[in-house]
Amino acid sequence: MAGTAVAMGLVTAPAAEASPAEASALAQYYQQQMSWAPCEPGTPPPGIPPEEWEKLWRGMECATVTVPMDYREPDNGRLSIAVSRREATDPAKRQGVLLLNPGGPGGSGMLMPNNLAENNEVADSFDLIGFDPRGVGRSTRLQCEAGQWLERQTRPTDDRFPAIAAAALDRERACQRAGGGLRPHISTANTARDMDVIRAALGEKKINYLGFSYGTYLGAVYGSLFPGGLNRSVLDSSMHPDWLYYEQSKQQAVAARENFDAWAAWVGERNDTYHLGDSAQQVRANLETLRERLAAEPVPWPEQPDYVQIDGTLFDMMLGYETPYRAGWALFAELVIKIKNAVGGELPADAGKALATFADYAIPETHSGVFPTVTCEADWSADLNTYFDQMRVFRERYPYGPGASAAEPTECTFRSFTPPEPITDLKRDGYPVGVVVQAEFDPSTQYDGGPAMASRLENNLISVADEGAHGLYGRNDCATRKIDDYLINGVLPGSHIVCAGTSPPDVPVDGSATRSAPRPTSSLEERAADLIETSKLDRTF
Repeated sequence: MAGTAVAMGLVTAPAAEASPAEASALAQYYQQQMSWAPCEPGTPPPGIPPEEWEKLWRGMECATVTVPMDYREPDNGRLSIAVSRREATDPAKRQGVLLLNPGGPGGSGMLMPNNLAENNEVADSFDLIGFDPRGVGRSTRLQCEAGQWLERQTRPTDDRFPAIAAAALDRERACQRAGGGLRPHISTANTARDMDVIRAALGEKKINYLGFSYGTYLGAVYGSLFPGGLNRSVLDSSMHPDWLYYEQSKQQAVAARENFDAWAAWVGERNDTYHLGDSAQQVRANLETLRERLAAEPVPWPEQPDYVQIDGTLFDMMLGYETPYRAGWALFAELVIKIKNAVGGELPADAGKALATFADYAIPETHSGVFPTVTCEADWSADLNTYFDQMRVFRERYPYGPGASAAEPTECTFRSFTPPEPITDLKRDGYPVGVVVQAEFDPSTQYDGGPAMASRLENNLISVADEGAHGLYGRNDCATRKIDDYLINGVLPGSHIVCAGTSPPDVPVDGSATRSAPRPTSSLEERAADLIETSKLDRTF
């Protein structure tokens, strides 16, 4: 069903925000029609077979909408926004559209309708709508020249600080050279405005919304600017409304330390099994000693000559990035033992393959121009000593995962463009109560962001206790049921409820009369692959 946007006059104007004169200038965008056709998969990314890539797009339709580059001057340049759709599977149950965003900023949402439709009841009731935000993927792209990237260090010494700052400055200049004219217009507020154009082009008076990670902030901005265009909203793994964006980055290292401490406490209670220490403090002390040994004598990867060796920095990253997933705690403890025993030698092949499996599933960092542009829409300190002081704190207190790199200066420290408007004042005034869901040990958007966003918007909050997943919808059964009931039936979960997270493996604590669980018969590599599949760690939202 194409071209329904002009069928109803009430959906062909901005849902809010624009003045009468602006609404008139924007009418050409709000009155456009979308021409749907089966999605063309295009060239698959490296490593994905063509038949698998084609399957990911099967059953979806694609279209584009045109939006102004600058909403204040709608005739001064246009951008193309790519949109995907999977129509509701049960027309009798259809309740409208559910617009999706995976986060980022800079994440592509084109495949989300198919990804979300798998074994999901919302696919019966809503047209699932994905899109590439302005600057991203199949939309008009913001390209940056390649700047200088230094090898990340979790505990850089003071003499490295000037080089880290110089590299950030170089990347900012490189991005400005290539994308300078477009960068001021790549922002959360403008992406929200694009969403409202999509709403009108779809012929919908209101959208429903599901956003993950940065997509939670995007959804909150949309509701603040266009309250009349938003119905039900779910903000999964929320950013903190007051941490834009430097503090949000630092909190990733804080969350990594929290996850490491939880894992170390679990391992310490099972010293008879793992022999890494009989308390969290002892485990950490022993692993600090191991880290020092790895820094002096890195361990090579068997059969992986292109991988960096396991040195102190990589070990810090592992301790932060692999400990959030409770179901994998026993496997990771075994891999740490393998690393410990390999100092001065080489990892067993199976352990190397398991660690490589984890490394391969990790979502690569984006070096497109969108991330270092959108994150610069808020002001960052230009005082380098502010960052250097924080880096000293973080290399001591929060060295795991990103470590001190979470506190280092970025392109935004040297921002070379002036945002044309302040960041949006978040509020919920004129659209229904929504739902925020947050894991207690979220490694990417630290837990405090959830309660803070729920409080700011006066939304309901679902907390998932003792859980380290980022992106809970479709991963946590309890949270998924509550969200489905809200999206499909409009039933709110309650002002604040708590769901149980994933349980760690059944490994008895020391001194327990409980019989030990049977030893796994599959290889470490097979167990790593199974963990990724069952915990959906390869999902991009």
